[in-house]
Amino acid sequence: MRKTGRPTMSKLTTEERNALPDDAFALPGRRYPIPDATHARDALARASEMLHRGNLTQEEYDTIHAKAEDVLRRERM
Repeated sequence: MRKTGRPTMSKLTTEERNALPDDAFALPGRRYPIPDATHARDALARASEMLHRGNLTQEEYDTIHAKAEDVLRRERM
């Protein structure tokens, strides 16, 4: 955590991101990496923000949401 008490965002290095398989991303073009629960939660938050800004379509948002929820469900098991 930072001194503000808020958790820091999950970070992937370029090497880590490049090593991920394509199915570890919520959208084509290797957008919205979701290799684990931390990244899935972050993807959900960013997707909601981008949808409200008009930078994502509802279909893209729904895809991110479904794939991120799958990752979160798997992590809970």
